[in-house]
Amino acid sequence: MNCIATEIPDVLVLEPKVFGDARGFFIESFNAETFAKATGLRPQFVQDNHSKSAKGVLRGLHYQLDHAQDKLVRVVQGEVFDVAVDVRRASPTFGRWVGVHLSAENFRQLWVPKGFAHGFVVLSDTAEFLYKTTDYYDPASERAIRWNDPTLGIQWPDIDGLAAPSLSGKDAAAKAFLDAEVFP
Repeated sequence: MNCIATEIPDVLVLEPKVFGDARGFFIESFNAETFAKATGLRPQFVQDNHSKSAKGVLRGLHYQLDHAQDKLVRVVQGEVFDVAVDVRRASPTFGRWVGVHLSAENFRQLWVPKGFAHGFVVLSDTAEFLYKTTDYYDPASERAIRWNDPTLGIQWPDIDGLAAPSLSGKDAAAKAFLDAEVFP
């Protein structure tokens, strides 16, 4: 597994080894020992999630305060632009973001640690997105930050000329970054 540092040291891009031939491919999408050797981390995952979304759907920016989750995310069909935003007030990278293209073709994974808001927008006709988490989903501790917050200035890619992404009601009503409840 190749581990690639991002502009925010705690967020990592992971490239598993892909074994392919004319018949198809094989990857080991997660192996605790390989992950630990590549990253120095030993997460204990408790939940796997799988979503399917259409082109232009934007999910996020989400995080949980009381039941903070580390996430290992990947795309198994299609392509997304995936974003992690540092929402740890004491961090030297507070308010900064990292964006990575994840696709079924590039096999990349993104490690999003606790203390980061996370979201993605679908660039292909559809995308299937998988993520492992180190704590359970808890609706009471979930928070959301507006995807287009001017303070963050996330540079979302153009989606074939769509005027705006498709949002859930919850995401459309998300708070501004400066008004959001964040980690200490």
